[in-house]
Amino acid sequence: MSSEVLSVQQSYDADRYAAAHGVPTLTLMENAGAGAAREIARRWLPRKTVVLCGPGNNGGDGFVIARHLKAMGWSVRLALLGDVAALKGDAAGMAQKWDGPVEAVTPDVLGDAALVVDALFGAGLSRPLDGTARAVVERLNAADTDVVAIDVPSGLHGDLGKALGDCCIDADLTITFFRKKPAHVLMPGRMFCGDIAVIDIGIADAALSSIRPNIFENTPSLWGRAFPWPGPMGHKYGRGQAVAVSGPAHATGAARLAARGALRAGAGLVSVASPQDAVIVNATALTAIMVKPFDGAAGLASLLQDKRLNAVVIGPGCGVGRGTRDMVAAVLARSAAVVLDADALTSFSQEPATLFGQLREPAVLTPHEGEFARIFPGVLAQSSTRIEAARAAAAMAHCTVLLKGPDSVIAGADGRAAVCTNAPPWLATAGAGDVLAGMITGLLAQGMQSFKAAAAAAWLHGEAARAFGPGLIAEDLPEQLPAVLASLKGVLQN
Repeated sequence: MSSEVLSVQQSYDADRYAAAHGVPTLTLMENAGAGAAREIARRWLPRKTVVLCGPGNNGGDGFVIARHLKAMGWSVRLALLGDVAALKGDAAGMAQKWDGPVEAVTPDVLGDAALVVDALFGAGLSRPLDGTARAVVERLNAADTDVVAIDVPSGLHGDLGKALGDCCIDADLTITFFRKKPAHVLMPGRMFCGDIAVIDIGIADAALSSIRPNIFENTPSLWGRAFPWPGPMGHKYGRGQAVAVSGPAHATGAARLAARGALRAGAGLVSVASPQDAVIVNATALTAIMVKPFDGAAGLASLLQDKRLNAVVIGPGCGVGRGTRDMVAAVLARSAAVVLDADALTSFSQEPATLFGQLREPAVLTPHEGEFARIFPGVLAQSSTRIEAARAAAAMAHCTVLLKGPDSVIAGADGRAAVCTNAPPWLATAGAGDVLAGMITGLLAQGMQSFKAAAAAAWLHGEAARAFGPGLIAEDLPEQLPAVLASLKGVLQN
């Protein structure tokens, strides 16, 4: 399935598109409930199950699920928050097809259930849980019971990926329909969802043409066709020449990590541009990566006059201050693709407008939240989500911005945004960001467009960390890339 992420409103639009093209909403609900029941039966053996139904369409899905599980031989109890007579539309129609008793939703209805289906409230919920619903959710979260949420866990805002108030179902599995919503990819919502299954309910992919989503889950389906694999007649000079700008002698490791990331990402040649006092340190530590000495911003500008050097990463270990600002200006004055990371960003914290005035595509900024707050003051705090913040930053900077974190967001100046969902927690280690910056640079050197280069590198970065496992340090990341790339190539060829 493709990687589009739909807002709550866009999901409603998809339902309406299907209805307008011959698939009634009642059929969509039947398909949703039947598909969810099959998914549940695929993962669990029959067991005592309670289906909690709310007063809206999410509850209607619950009636369908209960009916299908019961038909499969499961022991099913159904509880409704409200009165059956008050149900409307499709939900009322599905309630009429349920041939079992309807109990009231209370904490006690959970009883000795081994599995609970949460069909109380979907992504359209706009207020915190209270009263009986809150009491049930609190009891359920405290119990050792498997929980399946329908659409989104009750209490979770579908667009923001945050609990409304301080109460939300903590699910083991969330089953949603047609496409994911922001709550399924953004943190902390993704944690509340547990595993996520997306069910086909009969909405044609053609609906996306009218909806035109511009949020995506960052997967190879987003950028795989553009990935720069070497050709049989290719040579190293055709794969680009990347440069990592080093800091002074006492701070060279970050640039070497970036350079290694660029080399493993496929750049044909990679060099470390080294201040004179760091040449011996860098030359002693490097083999396949070359060392190119320079003196100050003028020296770096002279070095980059060689147009074969077509992608540059600057910032890791460079130091914060005027010298780094001048070097950034020298890099941006050339035509090479640029990745600005770490100190190259913080150095402009007092004058971000100066940086924005120099930026041009192809360029990628890779701030973590602290660096982001320094060069885009107030944007994160004033944004409802990290997606909104990254988009605003990309519009201000007129280039691609990768806002790093457990749900890293890549935003393009054209409004596209991709959310990463594959980063394991052990990726939070010193130097990992330097490797990521280098990987982006390596893909840019091979001609990949900046938004897709940043997205591809971020995905590969996460997969490399997952492949290594706990105990990861930054030096391990580039060495995992050959296996990850081989796996990616196999997936894209199938």
